[in-house]
Amino acid sequence: MSYYEIQGGRPLGGTLAVHGAKNSVLPILAACLLVPGQCVLHNCPDLSDVSATLDILRLLGCRADREGDAVIIDASAVNRSDIPEHLMREMRSSVIFLGALLARLGAAELSYPGGCELGPRPIDLHLAALRALGAEILEEQGALACRCCRGGLRGRELCLSIPSVGATENAMLAACGCPGVTTIVGGAREPEIIDLQSFLQAAGAQIEGAGTSTITVQGGLPLHPVEYRVMGDRIAAATYLCAAAAAGGEVELTGVAPDTLTAVLVCLEEAGCTLHTGPDQVVLTGAAPVRGISPVRTAPYPGFPTDAQAILMAALAGGEGATLFVENIFDARYRHVDELRRMGADIQVAGRAAMVSGVGRLHGAAVRSTDLRGGAALVVAALGAEGTTRVSELRHIRRGYQALDKNLRALGADIREIP
Repeated sequence: MSYYEIQGGRPLGGTLAVHGAKNSVLPILAACLLVPGQCVLHNCPDLSDVSATLDILRLLGCRADREGDAVIIDASAVNRSDIPEHLMREMRSSVIFLGALLARLGAAELSYPGGCELGPRPIDLHLAALRALGAEILEEQGALACRCCRGGLRGRELCLSIPSVGATENAMLAACGCPGVTTIVGGAREPEIIDLQSFLQAAGAQIEGAGTSTITVQGGLPLHPVEYRVMGDRIAAATYLCAAAAAGGEVELTGVAPDTLTAVLVCLEEAGCTLHTGPDQVVLTGAAPVRGISPVRTAPYPGFPTDAQAILMAALAGGEGATLFVENIFDARYRHVDELRRMGADIQVAGRAAMVSGVGRLHGAAVRSTDLRGGAALVVAALGAEGTTRVSELRHIRRGYQALDKNLRALGADIREIP
């Protein structure tokens, strides 16, 4: 089993282009099912979750090829609506195929999705939205069988009780196949929702409102092939910025919009880092050791992203002063804490709250990734720690980071993968 070996204490420096957004490209790949032709997606990251999504598309009858950072999807010959359990269990975001398959074929059969174990992430909101549009959904023995009721899908107003990103995306995709107007009230406002809307608009869909809590879709219109560039990954960008904060040095990131990172940048600036931003560019100068900051409470966008919680915690654990974290999105998102404690971190957890008391500097240890962002957090901690750290269970990290070790080496880190 391979692992990262990281020698900490080396400041980072240099310029890095941020890869395409995992949380954006996955729903866009599902959206390609709505287009009876060839779509080309540029800036498509080479991640295990993307590979799993391409496998699903191929199984459904699509042609899916990669050429460098571009992926070519031809959905002209989609011929099946069922996704086997072994593919669904590779990632939780695979549930996004529900809305796309219903819109394209009028049916979908799949098992409950897998992915990182972050506690319950019920898909009740997804199912309620699709039922409201006219889908009949049977749940039996961990599987979902969905089909359109007599008369097919129909546009209407949907109200989401919480701004679920996945439910918003599923409703958007299904609505594209519904004659009439669908209004999604209480939808998520994340930048990735805007990116999905931009792709659909480029393909000919009449959809607007993404970035606000109300999205309107004029459905039932034919879509056409499109060439599209995926936005930069704001969580990957946050990871590299936190790495520079933990290790010190100056890092310039390109290919990411600073306004998608505002909540993270505010925290890093309060922690003592110096930041400069420009169009699609962020420059951070670290001031190790970082200092404790005001309470960090995860929240739907534009609040602090839950995906960056562990990563920022890792940077602050090796600094000075105390910071309170409150995780409001997922129940089990402190699984990385025990691993950080192996490195000397002082973190006390009580329910959804975690108090981080900086210890000045962490020390190297043998640790294992518990999930995607928890694994990235351990790498961040190791870069600022004294001594050597070994991070195992790299499969989690590969779900969301393309060539993490190579990119960090380019910035001066002493990190290598040991087979």
